[in-house]
This record gives sequence, structure tokens and C-alpha cells, in this order.
Amino acid sequence: MPKKPTTTKEAMIEGAFRLIREKGHESLTARNLAAFIGCSTQPVMYQFPSLDTLRELLYRKADAFHSEYILSGGDLLGIGLRYIRFAEEEPQLFRFLFQSGHFSGSSLEELIRSPDLAGVLAAVCAEEGLAAEDAAVFFEPLAAIVHGYASLIANNAMKYDAEAIRRALLTVAEGLERGRDQNDETL
Repeated sequence: MPKKPTTTKEAMIEGAFRLIREKGHESLTARNLAAFIGCSTQPVMYQFPSLDTLRELLYRKADAFHSEYILSGGDLLGIGLRYIRFAEEEPQLFRFLFQSGHFSGSSLEELIRSPDLAGVLAAVCAEEGLAAEDAAVFFEPLAAIVHGYASLIANNAMKYDAEAIRRALLTVAEGLERGRDQNDETL
């Protein structure tokens, strides 16, 4: 009778999640994971013959963690600030989610319209009183700016300054609203 595994698949997924949070997605190898959770490589390779399967599971886990984190921001400004704060607090997870090639080949418009951003677009619709199509158009430049700040912070190219970022996002949002209002007047 084969020996019962002492390290479960769930424990490996949780260990791998902690590993990438601490050391980055580049550190995810069967050997590193086994050492991190205190087992041999055999159970890891048995459960995940291809680490791509584990990476996909980890991506979904990290995405759910990230979505819960940012959507607790409430309004659109809060969501944007939480997105940037996430990059400061969880730089390894941010890089895994947004800089590991998962979205390779996707346009910003495709990303904004993905089901993963439905909650954010719903907040834009409610806050700005916009239809879904108009909300996506309004949100696109904001998303690029927020992601730019977050990327700079996650990669230690910029210091996190909550108040300066808040002022900048408010200025951009106000400019977008003025532009939208001017377009509505000319129609």
C-alpha cells in the first residue's frame, strides 16, 4: 500500500502563494517550493507535473485576493488608491499579477472590459452616472494612470505618498469630467 501523502495539494498551493508573496513569482520552482514548505520535491511534482497548472491556480488566488483588497476602497477614488497601496504593500504579488506576462498581447481596452473588472466598472457607472460603455471610456485613462503609479511603486522607482497620489488622481478625474461635460455640450 502506498504511503499516504503528508503534504496536501491545498498546503502546496498555500505555501506557493506565501512563497511568491515573499520572494516573487520567479522563485516558484518545485525545488524552492518543496524547501519552503518542508517536503521533498516528489509530492510537489506528483501534484503538479507542470508548474504552469500551479501558476494558474496561484494567479486566480492572487487575483481574488487583490480584487477583495481593492474593492474594499468603496468609491472610485478609494479603489484607485487601494490599487496603488496594494502595489506598495504587496509588491511581489503586484508584479506576479501584472508584470509576469499573464496579460501579454491584451490591449488596455480588453483588460478594462474583462470580467475581472466588472466590480470596478460597476462602481464607475454608479458614481459617475454613466452607462457601461461610457464608464469604460471614462475609466480607461484613469486605469492607465493608476497602474502607472502602482508599477513605479512596486518596482521601487517611486516612493509611496498617499496624499500626493490622491491629489493627482482627483485632478485627473476632474479633468476627465470637464472634458466629458464639454463633449456633452457640443452634441
